[in-house]
Amino acid sequence: MCGRYYVDDETSREIRKILDYLDEKFQRKTVKTGEIFPSDTVPILSASHKKIEPDISAWGFPGFNNKGVLINARAETVMEKKMFRDSVLNRRCVIPANGFYEWDRSKNKYFFHRHESDILYMAGIYNCYRNEPRFVILTTNANSSIEEIHSRMPLILEPDEIDTWILDTTRTSQILAKIPPQLSKAL
Repeated sequence: MCGRYYVDDETSREIRKILDYLDEKFQRKTVKTGEIFPSDTVPILSASHKKIEPDISAWGFPGFNNKGVLINARAETVMEKKMFRDSVLNRRCVIPANGFYEWDRSKNKYFFHRHESDILYMAGIYNCYRNEPRFVILTTNANSSIEEIHSRMPLILEPDEIDTWILDTTRTSQILAKIPPQLSKAL
């Protein structure tokens, strides 16, 4: 599961470029940085006219009976679920972040990140609800770097997989089944 993540516009040049592009596109600051919570409006990468562009979207599909939001979808079953199937086939996105948070059973908060980079890319899908774009983060079974804290983790993409994930439907199933890279953690 991924219940919160972090976007630092100060240390990541790539995230800063995305935010500057969005500021110019929307003529105002519309996205949140820092610790990101469900329902926040944040930057994503998605397809526009067969190329990848930054956009903004709120985190979470409306929940059943409009109660709460669904923030994650399981990569293993996303193709089988009516709520997610069309999005995974036609509206894939990438959520850039510096890292994400998970809590252990004792409620200790851990920050997971890539040790070799100041940015990680989480696979997601999006849809529009009442003319508002909204996304969920895809999760998969935790690898050995996370499993002692939580059984799930975001589906992390390598930078060279971003175009393929967003634009190439023929490789969607292959990416959904991938094992994410090892991550570093900090308490």
